[in-house]
Amino acid sequence: MESLRAVSSWPVDTAAVAVVRADGEVLAEHGPVDHRFPLASVTKLLTSYAVLVAVEEGAVEWDQPAGPATVRHLIAHTSGLAFDSADVQAEPGTRRIYSNTGFQVLADSVEAATEIPFATYLHEAVFAPLGMASSSLDGSAGAGGTSTVSDLVRFAAEVQAPKLVSAGLVAEATTVAFPGLRGVLPGFGMQKENDWGLGFEVRARKSPHWTGSLSSPRTVGHFGQSGTFVWIDPDAGVACVALTDRKFGEWAVEAWPAFTDGVLEELGRGRG
Repeated sequence: MESLRAVSSWPVDTAAVAVVRADGEVLAEHGPVDHRFPLASVTKLLTSYAVLVAVEEGAVEWDQPAGPATVRHLIAHTSGLAFDSADVQAEPGTRRIYSNTGFQVLADSVEAATEIPFATYLHEAVFAPLGMASSSLDGSAGAGGTSTVSDLVRFAAEVQAPKLVSAGLVAEATTVAFPGLRGVLPGFGMQKENDWGLGFEVRARKSPHWTGSLSSPRTVGHFGQSGTFVWIDPDAGVACVALTDRKFGEWAVEAWPAFTDGVLEELGRGRG
């Protein structure tokens, strides 16, 4: 795909990207796809998927109490917990407050229910069955993951065609939870409707946004402050993984949407 050549112009030292279909076929890749990068908040996608496995196994339930709210509130960033502290800033379900703390409380809840350290549970529930041999959780459940493009295309294919959990559960996780809530999308400011699923950010009609103008409203994914992103566009039938070694900033705000539009345009896909 010619569109991936745009990555060569990104102001980063190292970058790797790939586009993958639901059946796992990698349509194109660029850069060192086996290089391990810190994921920052892209980690939340992996943590969320481990929570889906825990729900499917019956280890936890969405509406069970956890922290100041419930498991569902925590994974959807509506628990009321502050971004990076244990302060409670709102009643559960009333505001979309993006919270790293909430994801650690979420992981702690799974750990308590399964009696397995969360990093081990994530490995056993997600990494090992998907063959993600170069992935690990070495820090917080919200931002402490490390992985490669080669591993994350396996994950992106799984989300598109689930095998570890039911398709219905993934559909629930990628549908807006607690719709209509205002909140700040990190790096892009206040959004009147800061739509989020169960761990997956939902593109919807957000503006500005880190995906492209051609991305369908049903696009889901996450980006990380380490200069990383994963998006999955069900209308286009593909996902894209991009990992870099430069912290998110204005360069990414400018480069990522144009890159995404280039990929979708080359595939002959437009916004739904």
